[in-house]
Amino acid sequence: MVLMTRRFTIEYKSLLLASALTLVGALSALAQAPPTVQPNMNTDANIGIDQKLDAQVPLDLTFTDQTGKKVKLGDYFGSKPVVLALPFYRCAGMCTLEIDGMAKAFNGIASLTVGKEFNAVTVSIDPKETWTLASAKQRDYLDLYPRPEAKKGWSFLTGDDANIHALAKAVGFRYIIDPKTQQPIHAVGIIVITPEGRVSRYLLGVDYSPRDLKLCLVDASHNKIGSLVDKFTLLCSHYDPSTSRYGVAIDRIIKFSCTLTVLILAGAIMILFRFEKQRQ
Repeated sequence: MVLMTRRFTIEYKSLLLASALTLVGALSALAQAPPTVQPNMNTDANIGIDQKLDAQVPLDLTFTDQTGKKVKLGDYFGSKPVVLALPFYRCAGMCTLEIDGMAKAFNGIASLTVGKEFNAVTVSIDPKETWTLASAKQRDYLDLYPRPEAKKGWSFLTGDDANIHALAKAVGFRYIIDPKTQQPIHAVGIIVITPEGRVSRYLLGVDYSPRDLKLCLVDASHNKIGSLVDKFTLLCSHYDPSTSRYGVAIDRIIKFSCTLTVLILAGAIMILFRFEKQRQ
C-alpha cells in the first residue's frame, strides 16, 4: 500500500512538472512572437497618413495661438498627453466633421477633461488663415464642449508654411494644395502624442470612439491618468494600426493565464513535496 502511494505521488509530481514545463514553453514562444507590422496608410502619392508611431514631434516649432500670441509647440507638452488635429478652419466639409468628432468624443469621456488630464491642439494646415479665424473656431467648439478647463486646454493655432509642413511631416500627415481652389486636400484623423512629444496612437476618419480615445490617452500618459479599470482594460487590449482601434489582446490574456497557471502548479508541487517530506 505504501509503495503504491509513493508511486502515485511520484507520478503526480511528474505530471505537474511536465504541465508546468509545457506552459513555460508556450509562454516563451508567445513572448518571442514577431511584432505586428504597422501598415502604410498611403492613400495617394501625396495625400494620406503614415503611422509614424514613436516618432518625435519637433517641439521648437512656432505658431500663433487663438489670442494672437506667438507660441512654441512645446508649450503644450511636458506633463499631459496631447490630441493633435490638422484641419483648416475655412473647410466646411471633412474638417468640420473631424473637429465635430473630436468634440463628440471628448464629451463622451466623462472621467477625463481637456485642459485637466490632457490637452488638445488643433493646427490649421492653411498658412493663409489667421489667428482671428482660429479664435472664432475655438469659441464655436467651446460651446460644444462646455467644460471650464477647456478654454486653456484646447488651443487652435495658425502658422507659416515651413512650420506647418515640418509638423505634418513629423507625424506622417501628407497633403497638397489644390491649384484651382488654393485649399488643402488631405486625409482626416487625429493623433495622440505623449507628454514628451512622441507619437503614440492614430485614430483615423471623423468618428472617434470615446472608449478608444480614452485608452489612447491612458496609454500615451504612461498610465498616469485613468482609473484602475481603464488600466486593466488597456492591459488586456491591443492597438491595431490597421483599424486604429483597440481589441482584445488574446496573446496577453494567454500569457497572463499561463503565468498564473504556472504559479499555481509551482505552489502545488511545493506543497506536495513538503507533505511528502513530513510524511517520511
